[in-house]
Amino acid sequence: MKGKLNKQLGLIIALIIIITACTHSTTPKPRGYFRITFPEHEYSLYQDGKPYTFEASKHANVIADPSPHAEQYWLNIRYPQHKGVIHFSYKPVEDNLAVILEDSRGLAYKHSIKADAIGERVFASDENKTYGILYDIKGDAASSLQFFLTDSVKHFVRGSLYFDVIPNKDSLAPVVDFIKEDVMHLMETLKWED
Repeated sequence: MKGKLNKQLGLIIALIIIITACTHSTTPKPRGYFRITFPEHEYSLYQDGKPYTFEASKHANVIADPSPHAEQYWLNIRYPQHKGVIHFSYKPVEDNLAVILEDSRGLAYKHSIKADAIGERVFASDENKTYGILYDIKGDAASSLQFFLTDSVKHFVRGSLYFDVIPNKDSLAPVVDFIKEDVMHLMETLKWED
């Protein structure tokens, strides 16, 4: 009789454990992203017979824009480790500054459909005769950063950062912040070659 009671008691305890175990809900872990380790910022002077010079990141490759629509003095500043590229274009100013400025602003604000916000940081260097704006585009827009610089008389350059991946503001944010520092350094060091 005692053996039968122990068997029934064991069965009841097992049933209680099974029932209480099934009612406990589990919460899945949130989706995460790989940790990205960035190198120290290092720069070297880029000068290649163009109407401008600047210091570019040593972690980027500066090459002539291979696009069939590329104009003279256009570049691509590639970040192969991060699958990013800054499309860097040049336009001579010939009584068309207002049109070029409006085109540049329009290209930046074209991303407002997907952007959460677009911040503008005014840039001016009387020493280098460079004046412009850095557009910081927040959200899942195709381009995260855009900028332009001009001397208002002869030269105008424009840059836009794109990635070869589907835009995701959460996973790209650290990379954008890293490259933004390089873009600001480029803007600070750009000089016109007259």
